[in-house]
Amino acid sequence: MLGFKWLDRVAVRATDDFKEGNVSVLYSNDIERFDEEPLEKDRQFVTALARGLELLRCFGPGERYLGVTELARRTGIPKPTVSRLAGTLTKLGYLDFSEEHGRYCLGSGVLSLGYAMLSNLDVRRVARPFMQELAEFSRASVSIGVRDRLSMVYVETVRSSAPIALQHGVGARLPLATTSIGRAYLAAIPEPDRNFLLDQIRIRDEAQWPRIKAGIEQGLRDYEDRGFCLSLGEWNPEIVGVGVAIAGLDDSITAFNCGGPAYILTREKLENEIGPRLVSLVKRIGNLMGRP
Repeated sequence: MLGFKWLDRVAVRATDDFKEGNVSVLYSNDIERFDEEPLEKDRQFVTALARGLELLRCFGPGERYLGVTELARRTGIPKPTVSRLAGTLTKLGYLDFSEEHGRYCLGSGVLSLGYAMLSNLDVRRVARPFMQELAEFSRASVSIGVRDRLSMVYVETVRSSAPIALQHGVGARLPLATTSIGRAYLAAIPEPDRNFLLDQIRIRDEAQWPRIKAGIEQGLRDYEDRGFCLSLGEWNPEIVGVGVAIAGLDDSITAFNCGGPAYILTREKLENEIGPRLVSLVKRIGNLMGRP
């Protein structure tokens, strides 16, 4: 089972842009506060460390500098504690403090951790030539994503030579519930883990839950019947895609998608051409990586 729990999300810039798939807004709205109550008796959980990591998660694209007040608001951590945590992270190189702005920004230590993680993802190296082939065929983008809370984060992306390919690169976050890559991930994980995530998605947006649930359930049926999931404008009305997941040798789940403009990738093309090709691509990668 997934070993974490969250409180209500911190509402940050929750505008209509979120419904339209604005990625910069997704970064802020994806931040969740961890629930300390059930973890207080867990001897393997260090609250101070968790709080420090929550500060690092507050930074997103277009938000280079954040002050103590904003960090406290986003995390729910008291300002004096935020100040001490930020000072420690600065000494360790994970944050930098700007005297000019009087605020903090991410330090090079974060980049080092991210690079180490990416460089150890063998699937990126194995998959890239196959992804490029599919990208050129579809005149779209092909990406690999891993889950982070209620989002899928791109760890590799290749684009076709066509000028219309999507511009979401490594590090981009897409919602788990309404994208093909997220639905493929949900379809591939064990049912108890999936149910936990679905409950978190429901809590996050009760008003839209019936619509979101219907899309996820359709995705699960598609995955069972055809081996891939579709997203036909649910995340962004102008973007469509198809997704397939793969299990690593350690049983971790990674997902692939192929996505692009709706006027280029018709539903018929996604279902009859790109979807089956993406399934074949993932099987080839699995064989090369030693998956049965």
